Amino acid sequence: MFSNWKEAAHLIRPAIVFLIGLGLFAVARKAVIPPTFGQYGHYRAAALDDIRRKPIHFAGQDACAVCHTDQLKVRNAGLHRTIACEACHGPASIHADDPGKSKPAITAIAALCTRCHEANPAKPAWFKQVSTASHNAGTSCEICHQPHSPKL
Repeated sequence: MFSNWKEAAHLIRPAIVFLIGLGLFAVARKAVIPPTFGQYGHYRAAALDDIRRKPIHFAGQDACAVCHTDQLKVRNAGLHRTIACEACHGPASIHADDPGKSKPAITAIAALCTRCHEANPAKPAWFKQVSTASHNAGTSCEICHQPHSPKL
């Protein structure tokens, strides 16, 4: 009977090495993967609490409307009426809390417009699109279009 084990040793040794490796993998996985991973799908559920703890940087549409009524009237009459101010102007909670302390950065208009309006076959046909290379020949969009109400 001992001779049978001697002949099977070449199979038993790799099996033992495999089981040890599997055990080390399980221990390493337990140490590295957070306990809440997979609780609500394929991500770390505790990330939701981490995100909730971060401060909010957006002021919201109502905060902009308090001071910028003229711009809001123009925007509400135009095609961009459904777009929030901070979608283009960036987070403005610091500016809304203390307008003298900071002003939202004014982005390059052409780069801003192309984010949404550069021609792309994946966009729906009803959405206004332009090929900026041939449409404006390097001229900035606000030369012809008012950003809050972009009709010509």
